[in-house]
Formats: sequence, structure tokens, C-alpha cells
Amino acid sequence: MGTTMKLKRNLCLFLIALLACVYIGSAAESGSEAERSAAKPNILFIITDQQHAGMLSCAGNSYLKTPALDSLAAMGTRFELAYCANPVCLPSRFSMMTGVLPSRVGVETNGKGKAKVTPDILEHSLGRVFGKAGYETVYGGKLHVPMTLEDIGFKNIEKNGGSKLAEACAKFLHQPHDRPFLMVASFINPHDICFMAIGDERAPGKSAGPQPLVEAMQLPAGVSRREFFERVCPPLPANFKIPEGEPENILAADTRTFRTHARNKWTDEQWRLHRWAYARLTERVDSEISVVLTALSETGLDKNTVVVFTSDHGDMDASHHLEHKSVLYEEASRVPLIVSWKGVTKPGLVDRTHLVSTGQDLIPTLCDFAGVPVPSSLKGRNVSALAEGRTPSSWRETQVVENGESRMLRSARFKYVVYASGARREMLVDMVADPGEMKNLALDPASASVLDEHRRLLKEWYQQNGETLDSKYVVLGKKQNE
Repeated sequence: MGTTMKLKRNLCLFLIALLACVYIGSAAESGSEAERSAAKPNILFIITDQQHAGMLSCAGNSYLKTPALDSLAAMGTRFELAYCANPVCLPSRFSMMTGVLPSRVGVETNGKGKAKVTPDILEHSLGRVFGKAGYETVYGGKLHVPMTLEDIGFKNIEKNGGSKLAEACAKFLHQPHDRPFLMVASFINPHDICFMAIGDERAPGKSAGPQPLVEAMQLPAGVSRREFFERVCPPLPANFKIPEGEPENILAADTRTFRTHARNKWTDEQWRLHRWAYARLTERVDSEISVVLTALSETGLDKNTVVVFTSDHGDMDASHHLEHKSVLYEEASRVPLIVSWKGVTKPGLVDRTHLVSTGQDLIPTLCDFAGVPVPSSLKGRNVSALAEGRTPSSWRETQVVENGESRMLRSARFKYVVYASGARREMLVDMVADPGEMKNLALDPASASVLDEHRRLLKEWYQQNGETLDSKYVVLGKKQNE
């Protein structure tokens, strides 16, 4: 064989080997990409409406049964100190979907008029972040944010927030999936409890409102009204009375007259019936959630799905002679939060010490579980380590909750609330000694140093989190009205 022929032959062999290496490398890279995609967990985010943190039987509430949510808590971690961003539907949901405080866009009530949602906020919204990461992003049920589903990167699968939503979610789970999914299931109840006071003001003594509420207000069969209130109906809460030194503008964010009607005119029996109906509506939504969790198990998707459950805010549930939300008491602002991933999160763990924000911390947490980069502009914390039973190197020492005309700062021991106006516009509570929030220490000279410290901590929190604290919430000096 001539020299030229040998060179040609060797060149051909070299090119064949080179092409084979390129092909194998490309296949390996493609395979690893497929493996990475397959390794990403699915995400199921379940939201209820107006369910406070104590409305779970696994939280020790003996007046209702929530087996579906209890089973979820048994496989994961339940956070006792989880707070919403704002105890009203629209601002709280805005925060969960974007990771920023609602005051940044001028949203502090359910009105949409002042919302200024900028493109950069939409860019790091929940659906967009996961859509860019290759997830199929779907949403069912109540939305109630100052944006469209398309704005925040979701496709709708069902607009109804009741049993139809549960069925639609189950149907979606039973479909084949060629990529990981993020599904939001946003249920409407126990929100229907709102209409009890509204209906009573309009037509006292009559059962009015949505059908689920009418059913929830019915007494058990075979039980007389007397027996019902003697041994079946929940009692009044331990903190039923109006707190000593309560700020006079407690209802400034929601001045609708049915609230004062209930606070001033309802009998003890009416308040107890409200608690009874609230529990029944919570059981109703638990049964709807059960349909979704059953489908997750039937399809085997539970093995690789992160499930997060929370509520947009709570309900006062007769505490302090109040129903509804829109105040910064615990029953309205502290919400249930369960984070569960079978085989990853620590089963049955209850975290009672770490302050968590369902508004700020949701996106960072889901990103961490999915291996998706957290948007750099978000200031929230990732709770995945806590859910897995590990202790992070550091954690926040304070957390803020907003509301129309008021701001709240929670520290490890105290809660500080300041209102935009009023002669008595501050409230300070020792949450260890007084978890029912029955005494306002802001009026006690002995607590002046603690009060001043929390005024300072509120300002510092906003500075550290890149948010703006309106000057009307800054109180100077030793007196509240200075």
C-alpha cells in the first residue's frame, strides 16, 4: 500500500473515531439532560381560602377532622409559626405568586386600583420561573391577584374552586406527563364562612349564603338545639373577650358594617354556631383535597412530588369578638403550612421555632427542591432544610406582616403592631406569656424598652429586605402619639 493510500486510510479512521466520540458525547450529554429532567420533582401547591393555623385536627383541634391534611403532615413538616404576607386574599396571593410584599405594588386590600405590577416582578413570578426551567405549569381554582394567569406563567385547568377543581386536578394527575409539572390547586373553602355575618346583617336569623354554608350551618340529625349547644358545638375560644388596651382602629382596613354588627350584637350562641360552620366548611375542603392526594398516590406520582399546603389567610373564628380577616391578630395572620416530599422531608415533624413567610419563602423553597436557581432579587428564605429536619446555619429573627393601615413585626417572643392613626395606635404582646393576645403591653411603662426595640426592628426589617416602610408607621420617642 502506497504512502498516499495509508495517509488517506488513517485519515478516514481518525474522522470515524472523531465522529463516534462526538456522537457518544452528545448522546451522553442528552442522556444526562433527560436524567436531570426526570430527577426534577413534580410540585403540587395546594391553597385553601381563610383557614387559620389551628384549623387542622393534627394541630390539636378536636372540633373537626382533617384526615387528608393530617396524612400530608404525617409525611412531612408542619410549620407552627408561618405567617401570610397580608391577611386578605388579593395581597396575600400576590405575594405567594411573586415573592415580594404586596405594599411594593400598592396592594394592601382586595381592591386592584392601585396595583403597579412591573415587568421585573412578573419575570420572577412562580409560573414563569418554573416554566423557564422546563416545567409544565397549570393552575386551577381561585386566582384573585392583580394579574392574569398568563402574566404569571400558568395555564388554567379549572376555574371552579370546589369539587370540580378536585376532579380536574385528579384528571390532570392521571394523564401521561413527559416533563415535570407544577400544579396549583386553589380551593375556595372555608371562605364561605364570610357570608354568615354578611347574611345575618341583611336578614337576621336566616340561613343565607352559598349552599356549602347553608349546609354547614345545619345541626346534626337527631340532636336537639339544646343538646347541640350543651355537648356538640365548639365552645367560645379562650380569647373571646376584647383585649385590654386594644387599638381603636382595629377594623380600619375593613369598615364594612357587618363586622361591627357581629362584634356588638351577636349572642354567644351565634358565635358558637359560626365556629361550628367554619369547622364543617374546613372538613368539606379537606375531603376535596383528599381526591387530589388520592390521585397522586394512585398514579405513583407521590414518590417524586413535593406537596406544599397553606392558606391565603385565616379567620378570626370568634377570637376577640371578631369573624372574617383583615386584622393582624394570630387567627387572621398565622396560617397552616405543610411541606411534604415522600422519602425526603422528615415525617411528622412540627417546627415551632422558625418564623416563616408563606409570601416570601414559597418560591425560594420550591426552587431549592427542584434545583432551579432562585431569582436573585427575592429576599425570602428557603425552608427545605427545615422540612428535612436539618438546622440551617442562620435564620431570620423577625418577620413582618402587612395590612391596610397597619404593620406587624413578630420576633421570637413579642408581637408588635402599629396603626397608621389613632390615639392608641400601637400594640405589643408577649406571645409566650399571652398567646391569646389579651393584654396590650404598649400601654405599660415597664415595657417601654421592649416597645422601643420593636419600633427599631420594624424599620430595620424593611431596610434589610429592600422594601419601603411608610413613615406613618414610624413612631418616635417614648409616647405612642409623638
